[in-house]
Amino acid sequence: MFVAFVWAGNPDSLTVRSINQERRTFFNSATGVWWPAQPKSSKASFPRYAAKSDVVVWFHGGMTSGNCEKGLVAGGDFAKLFPDVIVVSASACRETHWVTGAMVAAVDAALDSVAQRRGRFVDEVSLVGVSDGALGVLYYSMQGKRRVKDRLLMSSFGKLLGGAPEVAGASPRMRDGRWRFLQGGNDRLFPAGEAAPWIEEFCRSVQADCMLRFDPAGEHDWSYWREKHLDWIRESISSGK
Repeated sequence: MFVAFVWAGNPDSLTVRSINQERRTFFNSATGVWWPAQPKSSKASFPRYAAKSDVVVWFHGGMTSGNCEKGLVAGGDFAKLFPDVIVVSASACRETHWVTGAMVAAVDAALDSVAQRRGRFVDEVSLVGVSDGALGVLYYSMQGKRRVKDRLLMSSFGKLLGGAPEVAGASPRMRDGRWRFLQGGNDRLFPAGEAAPWIEEFCRSVQADCMLRFDPAGEHDWSYWREKHLDWIRESISSGK
């Protein structure tokens, strides 16, 4: 695989070209990267001033849609809330969705590129997913090569990956870091009566710091959680404190 950077100031964009091993085909993942503002006191060049910044990976929803460039903009709204971190937002689409080895490899390739540009390896990340992007958080936690610090899963339906105890025990890596779930009673796609019990069982099984925050009036979209529960979002990503 290779990565091509297209510089556009702040944010930047890059294209990750990877191999879908199952289909024996190449695919491109358009990826947005939001760098923290350079401190006036920093004498380091762009983007090496961010060598010690925390890194957050954003997993967008609609992972099987025909829009294969969602990542270029999907992480931007979140990046405004956490201006001191590096936000990386890849693009999943069609059959190359978040729950594939190809997309795990694409995310890690993007993180390798960020590491190269800033001059310091990315050994730990936080993960944020909304809707079926939360499946990407779960799957990367199992398969990705970075240690995970914090996870935020909004409007999720982990049942699509299997039973909660099986998913929680899929890898020892699942016990690293923290888990935070935001789920709503008015979710138009994932009924609370199925989603919330799965999360509760997952938290009992995962043997890690895991919590469900449930809002009976909660809706499905990211905009609801941002507008109604910004405090929950900020608590979930410790680097943003």
